[in-house]
Amino acid sequence: MARSEHIDISGAFLRVLRGLLRPLVRTMIARGLTAPVVYSLLKRVYIEVAEESFRLDDKPLTDSRIALLTGVHRKDIRTIRTEGTDETGASRRKSALLATVIGQWMSAPDFTDATGTPIMLPRQVDGGPDFETLVRSVSRDVRPRTVLDELQNAGLVTETPDGLLQLEADAIVGTANAPDKEAFFAANVGDHLAAATENLLAETPPFFERAVFYNQLPPEAVDAIETAARAQAQAMLEDLNRQSSALHRDSKDAPGPRQRYRLGIYFYREDTADADQDEKAQDP
Repeated sequence: MARSEHIDISGAFLRVLRGLLRPLVRTMIARGLTAPVVYSLLKRVYIEVAEESFRLDDKPLTDSRIALLTGVHRKDIRTIRTEGTDETGASRRKSALLATVIGQWMSAPDFTDATGTPIMLPRQVDGGPDFETLVRSVSRDVRPRTVLDELQNAGLVTETPDGLLQLEADAIVGTANAPDKEAFFAANVGDHLAAATENLLAETPPFFERAVFYNQLPPEAVDAIETAARAQAQAMLEDLNRQSSALHRDSKDAPGPRQRYRLGIYFYREDTADADQDEKAQDP
């Protein structure tokens, strides 16, 4: 009986998973990723997750145990484990560093004017706010010149004829640069999915995750809601950025463990089928 219930649950979840994968597969095809390439990547991720989250007594898993958990052949497991990890973590850390620098520039009192607008900064000066001080306030592990190059390449920072650095509007609304958009896609969707996964697997959902949705609204009504949502969400994010920046500065030298957080907001709209078409689709 237990086996039958397990099969029913798995079958239901496969249908859920199919819905989740459809937009992701659309992105893969648009980026030229074929199914065999994704199969290879999926095997690697299965192995990595098994090693990270399914250890017994904090001991490394054997190839046989990973094969049992994942269904990946032991030969493939041995090959993948000898190849080591990829650079996803490093790419994510770089993206987080750049975002934190921009966040400080948009909110820290030393780098904003009386209205809260980011000021233009010299690269380096004595006795005043400059770009080097901004970067050093976030991290001393990366050279300010390296951070500046990344921001300029992404079009988020420009230099005026008199040598001042200016934060561009794209730093707030996002860049059109493909690699940066992909990094944001990975981090933003990845954290949302991680939160949703924890909420699904835990008896008591640990993370805030809510949505409001309506069907059968005229397009002009959705236009009004989207306009309001953009304004309210942007105001909330900017306020939380100011709070986070102040807390970051106040606790920079405090001892103890560190954590990161991400609050994401999205809005999605699409055409819905006519009511009679919905009813026909539900007929056996």
